Amino acid sequence: MHIILGGNGHVGSTVAQTLLSQGEPVTIVSRSSSSIPKWQKCGAQVEVVDVHNTVELRRVFAKGKRLFLLNPPADPATDTDAEERKSLASILEAIKDSGLEKIVAESTYGAQPGSQIGDLGVLYEMEQQLTAQSIPFSIIRAAYYMSNWDFSLQTAKQDGVINTFFPTDFVLPMVAPRDIGQLAARLMTEPIENTGLHNIEGPERYSSLDVAEAFAKALQKPVKVVETPRDQWIKTMQNMGFSNEAAASFSNMTTLVIRGEMPTCDSVTRGVVSLESYIAELVHPVV
Repeated sequence: MHIILGGNGHVGSTVAQTLLSQGEPVTIVSRSSSSIPKWQKCGAQVEVVDVHNTVELRRVFAKGKRLFLLNPPADPATDTDAEERKSLASILEAIKDSGLEKIVAESTYGAQPGSQIGDLGVLYEMEQQLTAQSIPFSIIRAAYYMSNWDFSLQTAKQDGVINTFFPTDFVLPMVAPRDIGQLAARLMTEPIENTGLHNIEGPERYSSLDVAEAFAKALQKPVKVVETPRDQWIKTMQNMGFSNEAAASFSNMTTLVIRGEMPTCDSVTRGVVSLESYIAELVHPVV
């Protein structure tokens, strides 16, 4: 049995769907019962569990042999770093004595030690704590999610604008969640002894200008990029509903992404979904 944390998100749902299509047994761990009918129709089991309930999580983990570990994102209105460390601590504690034989964990490009740097710090700590325990594991370090641009659909449609915190010509590795999920599903079914670190990004690296061009092509209208000046980042995020702590953390993380070194191209797994095709499907979803 494969246990999938975050099975209702972009990546986790692809992991689950890919495994189910291969005839593999899957249990989705969900915070809500609303997804039960959909997943049962697909052939999956669903366990409704709060990730902070360590005892219940361990009970579910004990039903399976392989775990896809995706630490759920915290509400940006909270202190996201603190909340994500709490959920991660519960997950890692539940792994102990669970009987799991392999873990595939979702991390990020640029993971590094530090406080108030968002996922870069929290997921680095996850990697270190997995190294300190005995269950074999693989780490997926994923590039910037193309799905982070989903929020731009409305402004692109209405105003012909996408907003960005990145310099407009800053070239960034990006990857479609579908590609991450398919890699994770492959790693979940590999022999236990196949472990290691896997970087993944899309077929090319892209800038915000490329994102605007993709929206323009899909919408068949001009779309321009508006860069938010750095001295307005925190105020802009607060206006979007971020807490003071989350805004500071996201600002620090963005700065590190812009300054940081990316993996060399010969050390990554290449996804097949291009930015243009991802945005086209976002604008014109397949029913």
